[in-house]
Amino acid sequence: MTTVFHASRLFGAMTLAAAIDAGAFGPAGRRVLIVTNNADIPEIALGLDETPAFAALRDRFDEVYSWNEIIAPLHPSEWKARAIEVPMLGRLLLSHLGVTGLRELVVESVIVPPARSLPGLFKDCPITVYSDGLMAHSPTRDVLPGEISSRVTRLLHLGLVPGVAPLLLSEYGVPAETISAEYFPKIDAPSIYGEAIILGQYLSSLGILTEDEENQLHAGMLRAVIARGHREVIFQPHPAARHRQGRELRRLAADLGARLIFPAEGTPAEALFAAVRPKLVVSCFSTALTTAKLLYGLPAATMGTELLLERLSPYENSNRIPVTIADATLPRLEPDGSLTEPPGVDLPGLINAVAYCMQPAAHPGLRDAAQAYLESHGPIRYFKRRRLETLNLPTQPRSRLRSLIRGR
Repeated sequence: MTTVFHASRLFGAMTLAAAIDAGAFGPAGRRVLIVTNNADIPEIALGLDETPAFAALRDRFDEVYSWNEIIAPLHPSEWKARAIEVPMLGRLLLSHLGVTGLRELVVESVIVPPARSLPGLFKDCPITVYSDGLMAHSPTRDVLPGEISSRVTRLLHLGLVPGVAPLLLSEYGVPAETISAEYFPKIDAPSIYGEAIILGQYLSSLGILTEDEENQLHAGMLRAVIARGHREVIFQPHPAARHRQGRELRRLAADLGARLIFPAEGTPAEALFAAVRPKLVVSCFSTALTTAKLLYGLPAATMGTELLLERLSPYENSNRIPVTIADATLPRLEPDGSLTEPPGVDLPGLINAVAYCMQPAAHPGLRDAAQAYLESHGPIRYFKRRRLETLNLPTQPRSRLRSLIRGR
């Protein structure tokens, strides 16, 4: 029997390796990995299986296939089979992969292509969804057809927010299983040195920020870490970001008397954490900030989360929960290089309240928890007043309302 896995990012493949090593897929059978390169122009970007780091993961799989090559010249983030084509293409795909008996399909998402396309082609088998990041704590963005939701048997995740259960797919009764951090694979990084690491994002590609705003955000991080006294700074572009990301930063670093270093393409952030042991890791809301702190014990800080919380649109954008977690739990890097600790927070209460406001129809059971949180703490920066008014939720904490009443 064959288990078919899908991954589009190296971190996702590392998560799969951890799950396999932890015994999450039972006795060894044939394992086939389908990889996708979702870069804007995949022809000029390394696929995860082409990176040197993938060599440490390769032996978990019997065969590796490129989805880009299978559907070429179409882009994996845009193509999906038409309903009338699904039976034929499904048979062709199984034949191409040499699959005669399919035990399980393991995908990183059932919401967006390319992973969203695979369950329709691999019919009549159980589906495991694995989450390689903080997105596991976001509510499911779209309503799933019964043909898919009824086949999802579990959600595998790394437990990056201890004590907080993931919300993804929970409305379908899908149980969450934690992969122990001890199984997370160790990958060597090429020899490199840096006092601080800046993790780039790809917010302009997602339409959240303009390209200029994203450049300014990264420039602000660079200025702040240099103001903090770091003169050797590693900039790690996001795997899906455009190649030109970071060009302006190199010139800025030189003007400020520092040196900006770029790791070899395809080097995972986690390999850098292990090899470099930096004094600070900075980003906006990257999952790698959490892995730096939780799995490697490194200082991590955020910058720009307040802007993102304002810009994310619509409110139910799945990035809202990861941004909220980063903003609420990590120190904030100030322009002068200082670190400001975030106020204490009831993190489970905050996540549940934001999640309810994002998807109230999917999680009606969270309404009481959301109301209680807002009455105790108020909306602060994580909620939109119009959204609260629409849902008939408190826009002021009880203490504030009492003081307003007394002042009349």
